[in-house]
Amino acid sequence: MATDTLVDRRSRRAPGAASVARRTGVRPGRLTPYLFLAPFLLVFGVFVLAPAVYGLWISLHNWDFFLPTRPWVGAANYLNLFDPDNLLAEQFWESMLATGKFVLFSVPLLVILPLGLALLLNRNFRGRTAFRAIYFAPYVLGVSVIGLLWQFLLSSNVGLVNYYLSKLGLDQAIPWLTALPWVWISLVGVTVWWTMGFNSVVYLAGLQGIDTALYDAAKVDGASRWREFVHVTLPGLRPVLLFVVTMTILASANMFGQSYLLTAGNPSNETRTAIMFIAQVGLEQFRIGSAAAMSYLLALLLIVISAANFVFFRTKEGD
Repeated sequence: MATDTLVDRRSRRAPGAASVARRTGVRPGRLTPYLFLAPFLLVFGVFVLAPAVYGLWISLHNWDFFLPTRPWVGAANYLNLFDPDNLLAEQFWESMLATGKFVLFSVPLLVILPLGLALLLNRNFRGRTAFRAIYFAPYVLGVSVIGLLWQFLLSSNVGLVNYYLSKLGLDQAIPWLTALPWVWISLVGVTVWWTMGFNSVVYLAGLQGIDTALYDAAKVDGASRWREFVHVTLPGLRPVLLFVVTMTILASANMFGQSYLLTAGNPSNETRTAIMFIAQVGLEQFRIGSAAAMSYLLALLLIVISAANFVFFRTKEGD
């Protein structure tokens, strides 16, 4: 009796659902995923897509707050960046060179050192959770806190680093924040100390996702620790490596706060990165159109590099 009642209810609802599908052309439940996506799409459209399109529009104008109008210049702002006689272009490519140096110096360290740290923290030992928290703790601090902290520690006059080095017998104070190559050592060292914990946690999650049966099989075959790492760990971490390398390159290429707070771009603008120069052109000189063009040129370069990373790792996966 109860079964008959349930069948009757379903049969009464079925024609209604079918009629709705015939009228709208949409099956019941097909709109559900889009309803869940709607809040994200709304936020993404308002705060990401719309500003990106508006910024592209600005880059096609002589957008200056001191001009009564903002005339259309087309691609002139972009072409000026490739004019060898243009002072703005020269300064921009100098800042791009500084950005490239920082990426070249910092990315290998931020890929290799966190991996080694994650391998250590993945072992079973007393206090493992506490060490994980300690290494991750600097990452939760803001860049302003990091800048002020290390500005005090690395100061040539009152810095604690030079103070303790003098106790070890070093008579001359090291100009960590004012002279080459010490400024690069400082910027890279501070950035590695600050962000290494995040990459370590990402690696650690990837390591815990590798099937332990693979390590057992490798031990049965007599594989050494190094062969386990090369033939089991690295292949298992390939998706994680792609994420870490790509995100680290993007983060390093967008470095601003460390250089602004620690070195102010000195000496002689050697550490003035692209983002720092773009901010100066747009927010200090009010040449918004030129600054927007530089931003999109930098973004295009990073897109190409990210795509190259995907192709490289996909090729390795195929091999």
